[in-house]
Amino acid sequence: MTSIVIPAHNEGRVIGRLLDALLAEAPAAGPDIVVVCNGCTDDTAAVAAARGPRVRVVEIPTPSKHRALRVGDEHARGFPRLYVDADVVIGAADVRALADALATSPALLAAAPGRDIPLTGCAWPVRAYYRVWQLLPAVREGLFGRGVIAVTEPGHARLAALPPLMADDLAASLAFAPEERRVVESARVVVLPPRTWGDLIKRRVRAATSSAELERFQAARACEPAAAPPPSARTGTGDLRALLRARPHLLPGVVVFVVAALAARRGARKAIRTGDFSTWLRDESSRQG
Repeated sequence: MTSIVIPAHNEGRVIGRLLDALLAEAPAAGPDIVVVCNGCTDDTAAVAAARGPRVRVVEIPTPSKHRALRVGDEHARGFPRLYVDADVVIGAADVRALADALATSPALLAAAPGRDIPLTGCAWPVRAYYRVWQLLPAVREGLFGRGVIAVTEPGHARLAALPPLMADDLAASLAFAPEERRVVESARVVVLPPRTWGDLIKRRVRAATSSAELERFQAARACEPAAAPPPSARTGTGDLRALLRARPHLLPGVVVFVVAALAARRGARKAIRTGDFSTWLRDESSRQG
């Protein structure tokens, strides 16, 4: 049986749309859905429980995504297993497409859906930023930034060995070699973007901070005997130059992208310097229902 684990911290405004999409046209026997409400002070648990017995709700007092994922594992019943962020939208047919993809090859351990980012209603710099971001090679090929990752049982063992990291989806993506992971474009997830420039920068500061934490972890592991060079999903200037050569009309978007990257780097300095990898800068504009 396919199991879906949804960690949710104060997601009462949006989790209903995800659960409705998962339950629509899904067979009565599945998938197995577990919502782990972690440290919630809103009505997330009540909204999830209102979807009926096909959604099992577990509540824990600690506001920790990592802990919520592990508790979800304790309650989940089968594989393949999907970890789904509460603020995205993915349907039952897309879940089946991911499960089918994982069944096609024993070498395939992890999969994620293609992403749709609706930009209507977003400020123009946000639209410009995401038009560039979505075309970057690492973004197209990686499993991160989608809010959904599906794994086989051996793939799950790979993820379970990772330490608690803010960049959990990036770490999960890099835990698999290119031949072990796949983006299944026939499956789709809707990822709601920030609507304002300020909320975009919050996301980018969080990404810069969490990437620094991940790189510290990778550097520590690289010191181990016979350790391979750590994989990376960083965007370099060469990626942006190649994008401009192919699509010169994106120059304004690339400028916005660079400005956002510099602002994020500046905004993340204090957290990186002090080792604060637990403060979560949350974008609220994408959670407006």
